[in-house]
Amino acid sequence: MNGRPAAADTAKSGRSARTRRTAGEPEDAEPTGKDPADRAPAPVLSRLRPPRLVVRGRDFTAEAGMLLLLAAFVAVAGSTTDAFLTDTNLTNLMKQMVTTGLLAYGMLVVIVTGGIDLSVGSVVALTGIMAAGLAADMPVPLALLAGVAVGIGCGAVNGTLVARFAIAPFVVTLAALTTVRGLAFVYSETPVAPTKESFFELGSATAGPFPAATLIMLGVFLLGGIFLTRTPPGRALVAIGGNAEAVRLAGIGVRRHLVLAYTISGACAGLAGVILASRVGIAQPSVGTAFELDAIAACVIGGASLAGGKGSVRATFAGVLLLALINNLLNLHDVQSFWQQVLKGLIIVAVILVQRAGRLRVGSGGTDRTKARMT
Repeated sequence: MNGRPAAADTAKSGRSARTRRTAGEPEDAEPTGKDPADRAPAPVLSRLRPPRLVVRGRDFTAEAGMLLLLAAFVAVAGSTTDAFLTDTNLTNLMKQMVTTGLLAYGMLVVIVTGGIDLSVGSVVALTGIMAAGLAADMPVPLALLAGVAVGIGCGAVNGTLVARFAIAPFVVTLAALTTVRGLAFVYSETPVAPTKESFFELGSATAGPFPAATLIMLGVFLLGGIFLTRTPPGRALVAIGGNAEAVRLAGIGVRRHLVLAYTISGACAGLAGVILASRVGIAQPSVGTAFELDAIAACVIGGASLAGGKGSVRATFAGVLLLALINNLLNLHDVQSFWQQVLKGLIIVAVILVQRAGRLRVGSGGTDRTKARMT
C-alpha cells in the first residue's frame, strides 16, 4: 500500500524528467520556477550563457572575467598616458594599493560571516598615530608592534560585542567608527611626525623592484587564502555566514569564531595603519576617512556576498587591483577629486552589474556550483 504513492511519484518524476530531456534541459537542473526566463527554451539560454572556464572541476569564470577587465584597464591606461608604465608610477601604484588591500582582506573575513566592519578607517588613524607617537619613546619595532596590537584590541572588542551580546555588526562597528576616531584625536589633535629614520623603513624599503609593504600585503593574501580555504577555523567562518545555526548544532563555537573574524580585521587595519604612517612619514588623526568603503567595494567587486557565506580571496585581490588602477588612471589624467569620486562610483556599479548579469546567466542553468563556496 505504501509503495503505490511512491511508485506514482516516481512515474510522475520520470515523466517530468523525460519532458525536461525532450526540451533540452539538463537533468540536474532545478525544477522550473515562476520566472519566465526559467521557462525559456534551453537552446535560447545556451546561446545567452557566457563561456565558462572550468579547470579540474573548479569554475574559474569569475576570476578569468576579472583578469580580462584588469587587462582592459591596463591597455586603456597605457594607451592614453605615457606616464602609466614608468617605473616610478608602477612603484607608486604598488605602494598605494597596500592600505586598501590589507583592509579588504580583513573586511572579507568579516563579510563571509555575514558581518561588516565599518571601523577599519578609524583604526588605521588610531594605530598609525599611536605608533608614530610611541616611536619617540621606545624602539621603532616595538612602537610598530604596539600599533598593530591596538588594532587587534579594537577588533577583539568589536567581535566580543557582536558575538557575546548579539548586537548587529553594523551598529557595533558604526559606534566603534566614531569612538576610535575620537580616541585618535584624544591621543593627538595635531599630526605626529616621527624623527627616527628607522620608522620610515617599513614603508619605503624595497626588495628588488617590489616595495616591502606590497610584499607584506601579498603575503597576507597568500596566507589568508590558505587560512580561509584549508584550515578548519577558516572554513568555519565561511560556514557561519551560510548557516550559523547549523554550524552551532555541529558543535562548532560560533561566538569564538566571530571574535576571531573581527580580530583578524582589526589586525589588518592596525598593520595598514602603521605601514601608511611609515610610508607617508606623518600620522594624522583624520586619516582613513571612508577607507572602509573602498575595502567593502573591493570585496563586492570580487563577488563577495554581503549576506555572508560567499567570497573569494583571489577575486577580492583583483578588486583591490582594479580600484588602484582606477585611482591611478584618474590621477594621471588630472581628474578633479570630486569627479574622481563620481566616476569611481559609476565604474564600480557598472562592474558589479556586469558581474551580476554574468552570474545570473550562468546560474540560470542550475549549475552555479560556486555558491556558498570559498574559491
